[in-house]
Amino acid sequence: MAERSTAAVDVADSDGEKSLTARADQSTADGVANNRERDTDSDEVHRSGTESSGRVSPPELHSGHKLARRYRLEECVTRLDGFSSWRAVDEKLRRAVGVHVLPAAHSRARSVLAAARSSALLGDLRFVQVLDAVEDNDLVYVVHEWLPDATELTTLLAAGPLEVYDAYQMVSQVTSAMASAHREGLAHLRLSPNAVLRTSTGQWRIRGLAVNAALRGITSDTPQRTDTEAIGALLYASLTQRWPYENDAYGMSGLPKDLGLIPPDQVRAGVHRGLSELTMRALANDGATASRHESACTTPEELVKAIGEMPRIRPPEPAFTTPPEYQHTTYQQGTYGRTAAHPGITRPVPPPPPPLQSRTGKALKWGVSALLIAALGLGSWQLADVLMDHGGQADDQNRTQTTDEDDKGPKQPLAGRPIAISGARDFDPFGDQSEKPSEIGNIYDGSADTYWQTDYYLSSDFGRLKTGVGVILDLGKAQRVGKVTLTFVGDTSVELLGASADAASEPTTFDAFSKVAEGSGTTVVLKPDQTLKSRYLLVWLTDLPMQADDGRWRGRLADVKVTG
Repeated sequence: MAERSTAAVDVADSDGEKSLTARADQSTADGVANNRERDTDSDEVHRSGTESSGRVSPPELHSGHKLARRYRLEECVTRLDGFSSWRAVDEKLRRAVGVHVLPAAHSRARSVLAAARSSALLGDLRFVQVLDAVEDNDLVYVVHEWLPDATELTTLLAAGPLEVYDAYQMVSQVTSAMASAHREGLAHLRLSPNAVLRTSTGQWRIRGLAVNAALRGITSDTPQRTDTEAIGALLYASLTQRWPYENDAYGMSGLPKDLGLIPPDQVRAGVHRGLSELTMRALANDGATASRHESACTTPEELVKAIGEMPRIRPPEPAFTTPPEYQHTTYQQGTYGRTAAHPGITRPVPPPPPPLQSRTGKALKWGVSALLIAALGLGSWQLADVLMDHGGQADDQNRTQTTDEDDKGPKQPLAGRPIAISGARDFDPFGDQSEKPSEIGNIYDGSADTYWQTDYYLSSDFGRLKTGVGVILDLGKAQRVGKVTLTFVGDTSVELLGASADAASEPTTFDAFSKVAEGSGTTVVLKPDQTLKSRYLLVWLTDLPMQADDGRWRGRLADVKVTG
């Protein structure tokens, strides 16, 4: 199948493949693997200059060379088939960048420029962005982002398969991004573990959209099917740490020869059944899809739909370790002041003598007992006398005091008692004052399957347009708040703020609230660090996750519970 050979190009092009994998592993050890364009088809091989006949030799460049008097080349990370890739520094903006360089006379120079410019126009932050594409005299070069905090999927899998939630997030985000690219007419065609990166914030980014394939002259008659199968291979590797073809690749072993494509849950115990079936639907496997025989997914759009139909895989609960058993000190064990026993020899410790067994001890015990009995008798007599003389008055006074206390204002809620939310509204004091108000009732409808969401932004920090957005909760009257439990879709940073207990109406400015707690995660429990009595609470989102279904930075609040 033509698509199969394209997706598996990394394992079938050259005789030097095994040495290339070893070189890639060595590059990882050198600390630069996170951003290198390493490829197992012919990557970084033939540095001695042996090029195939008819190919254009790479330009003679070296570390320190400057392009456009701006981009200073630092380190060559790939030299292959007439082009080279470099880690460089943009001296104008003082930041690290990546640069692909090839001669203007190269047969693929025009297609590389066209692919780079098309990719740059997409502007989707789920892809490593193309920053510049230039033809300068006898050179063509493409400048792209360099992500120092990102780790290649290849490197992550070297330590073992991904956890279920991480694999789910990877395939969700990568598939959604590729579906968006294909809607704009762009394909990757070189989607491999080297091209997928995870940032320090847990977001997945894709490197080399259209450009990597153009550099190598790779094309496909069915680009959507090619990219979908590549996503299936990524998920297969993430679940099993095995490459789903017979050849070894990316530091992973291939499948046994003549056995065919085995479902991931038959390769490794404990693989998530739903993800295993999803993998088989994405891979080209001669008509054998999942065990329930669902139809194959041939486009990223179909794969996005299949992921959406799966039960949502939630992040694992934080693990709480059992505190170590209390260890008695030497003194408590009764060995203080004695010579330590020889190692390996257990000596019985003689039991302490029974207390107060002497004649003096017995007399002391009887004396103390007599005093206690006398004291109890005297106290009982005095208490009975007081109750008989003033019993009626005491009862009346106690009854009056209880009634007076009950009449002093509303009763306080019991600890842990649920507090009903009587109303809520979206709150965006630093923006257009409106954030999906029609969905606000979803946060306290008792269902975690519905949610209120913010508008989308270009980054997790609201595109630096504002410090946050939120929701004002109305508890109906001023009440003592013990904690607020929030359920989000995606890891979200949030603060809890309260208005003054004597606020006569709902506040309209952010300064009218005071912060009492903060946290982050998908399920966040916020407990005020001081006594909080308020009618109006503000749930204030300060950092947003990228949503897997649309690839946009937005907050989604599914449920709010307030207890006293």
